[in-house]
Amino acid sequence: MKSRAQQLRHRSTEAELRLWRALRNRQVAGTKFRRQHPLGAYIVDFVCLEQKLVIEVDGGHHLQQMEFDEKRTTFLESKGFHVLRFWNHDVLQRTEVVLEVIYRALTEKTTPSPQPSPPEGERE
Repeated sequence: MKSRAQQLRHRSTEAELRLWRALRNRQVAGTKFRRQHPLGAYIVDFVCLEQKLVIEVDGGHHLQQMEFDEKRTTFLESKGFHVLRFWNHDVLQRTEVVLEVIYRALTEKTTPSPQPSPPEGERE
Protein backbone atom coordinates (compact mmCIF):
# COMPACT_ATOMS: atom_id res chain seq x y z
CA MET A 1 0.00 0.00 0.00
CA LYS A 2 2.83 2.38 0.88
CA SER A 3 4.58 1.86 -2.48
CA ARG A 4 1.28 2.43 -4.31
CA ALA A 5 0.81 5.70 -2.40
CA GLN A 6 4.34 6.76 -3.40
CA GLN A 7 3.57 5.98 -7.06
CA LEU A 8 0.43 8.11 -6.89
CA ARG A 9 2.39 11.01 -5.39
CA HIS A 10 4.77 10.88 -8.33
CA ARG A 11 1.87 10.84 -10.83
CA SER A 12 -0.22 13.64 -9.36
CA THR A 13 -2.57 15.55 -11.61
CA GLU A 14 -2.18 19.28 -12.17
CA ALA A 15 -5.19 19.86 -9.90
CA GLU A 16 -3.72 17.71 -7.12
CA LEU A 17 -0.39 19.55 -7.35
CA ARG A 18 -2.09 22.94 -7.18
CA LEU A 19 -4.13 21.96 -4.16
CA TRP A 20 -1.10 20.40 -2.46
CA ARG A 21 0.87 23.64 -2.87
CA ALA A 22 -1.96 25.40 -1.02
CA LEU A 23 -2.42 22.78 1.72
CA ARG A 24 1.16 21.86 2.60
CA ASN A 25 3.14 23.40 5.44
CA ARG A 26 0.01 24.13 7.52
CA GLN A 27 -1.11 26.95 5.22
CA VAL A 28 -4.85 26.37 5.74
CA ALA A 29 -6.10 26.91 9.30
CA GLY A 30 -2.71 25.80 10.64
CA THR A 31 -3.52 22.14 9.94
CA LYS A 32 -1.19 19.43 8.69
CA PHE A 33 -2.23 17.54 5.57
CA ARG A 34 -0.78 14.37 4.10
CA ARG A 35 -1.20 13.46 0.45
CA GLN A 36 -1.83 10.08 -1.12
CA HIS A 37 -2.19 8.58 2.33
CA PRO A 38 -3.46 5.02 3.04
CA LEU A 39 -6.59 4.73 5.18
CA GLY A 40 -7.79 1.16 5.50
CA ALA A 41 -7.87 -0.43 2.06
CA TYR A 42 -7.97 2.98 0.34
CA ILE A 43 -5.49 5.69 -0.55
CA VAL A 44 -6.97 9.16 -0.15
CA ASP A 45 -5.74 12.19 -2.07
CA PHE A 46 -5.35 14.41 1.02
CA VAL A 47 -6.06 13.93 4.70
CA CYS A 48 -5.81 15.99 7.85
CA LEU A 49 -5.64 13.25 10.48
CA GLU A 50 -6.06 15.63 13.43
CA GLN A 51 -9.34 17.03 12.06
CA LYS A 52 -10.37 13.74 10.39
CA LEU A 53 -10.90 15.53 7.07
CA VAL A 54 -10.37 13.77 3.73
CA ILE A 55 -10.19 15.72 0.48
CA GLU A 56 -10.63 13.95 -2.85
CA VAL A 57 -9.89 15.58 -6.20
CA ASP A 58 -11.84 13.84 -8.94
CA GLY A 59 -11.31 13.72 -12.67
CA GLY A 60 -13.80 12.65 -15.33
CA HIS A 61 -13.08 8.96 -14.77
CA HIS A 62 -14.90 9.21 -11.44
CA LEU A 63 -18.17 9.42 -13.35
CA GLN A 64 -17.66 5.76 -14.23
CA GLN A 65 -16.71 4.71 -10.70
CA MET A 66 -19.36 6.45 -8.63
CA GLU A 67 -20.34 3.23 -6.85
CA PHE A 68 -16.71 2.66 -5.79
CA ASP A 69 -16.43 6.26 -4.61
CA GLU A 70 -19.65 5.94 -2.58
CA LYS A 71 -18.37 2.74 -0.95
CA ARG A 72 -15.07 4.44 -0.14
CA THR A 73 -16.86 7.49 1.33
CA THR A 74 -19.10 5.25 3.44
CA PHE A 75 -16.04 3.44 4.81
CA LEU A 76 -14.22 6.69 5.60
CA GLU A 77 -17.28 8.19 7.28
CA SER A 78 -17.68 5.01 9.35
CA LYS A 79 -14.18 5.71 10.68
CA GLY A 80 -15.20 9.25 11.65
CA PHE A 81 -13.77 11.10 8.64
CA HIS A 82 -15.55 13.93 6.85
CA VAL A 83 -15.05 13.70 3.07
CA LEU A 84 -14.93 16.66 0.69
CA ARG A 85 -14.88 15.99 -3.05
CA PHE A 86 -13.91 18.49 -5.72
CA TRP A 87 -13.67 18.15 -9.48
CA ASN A 88 -10.30 18.84 -11.10
CA HIS A 89 -11.75 21.81 -13.00
CA ASP A 90 -12.98 23.41 -9.77
CA VAL A 91 -9.56 23.11 -8.16
CA LEU A 92 -7.91 24.60 -11.25
CA GLN A 93 -10.43 27.33 -12.06
CA ARG A 94 -11.91 28.16 -8.66
CA THR A 95 -9.00 27.47 -6.32
CA GLU A 96 -9.92 30.18 -3.81
CA VAL A 97 -13.50 28.87 -3.51
CA VAL A 98 -12.21 25.32 -2.94
CA LEU A 99 -9.79 26.56 -0.28
CA GLU A 100 -12.60 28.49 1.43
CA VAL A 101 -14.74 25.32 1.62
CA ILE A 102 -11.78 23.42 3.09
CA TYR A 103 -11.09 26.22 5.58
CA ARG A 104 -14.71 26.20 6.72
CA ALA A 105 -14.70 22.42 7.08
CA LEU A 106 -11.64 22.72 9.33
CA THR A 107 -12.98 25.57 11.43
CA GLU A 108 -16.76 24.99 11.43
CA LYS A 109 -17.62 21.40 12.21
CA THR A 110 -21.12 21.78 10.73
CA THR A 111 -19.98 22.31 7.11
CA PRO A 112 -21.82 19.86 4.84
CA SER A 113 -19.88 17.94 2.22
CA PRO A 114 -20.40 19.58 -1.18
CA GLN A 115 -21.68 17.41 -3.96
CA PRO A 116 -19.49 18.19 -6.96
CA SER A 117 -21.13 18.80 -10.30
CA PRO A 118 -19.50 17.09 -13.28
CA PRO A 119 -17.31 19.25 -15.53
CA GLU A 120 -19.10 20.96 -18.41
CA GLY A 121 -17.87 18.50 -21.05
CA GLU A 122 -18.50 15.46 -18.86
CA ARG A 123 -22.11 15.88 -17.81
CA GLU A 124 -24.60 13.19 -18.73
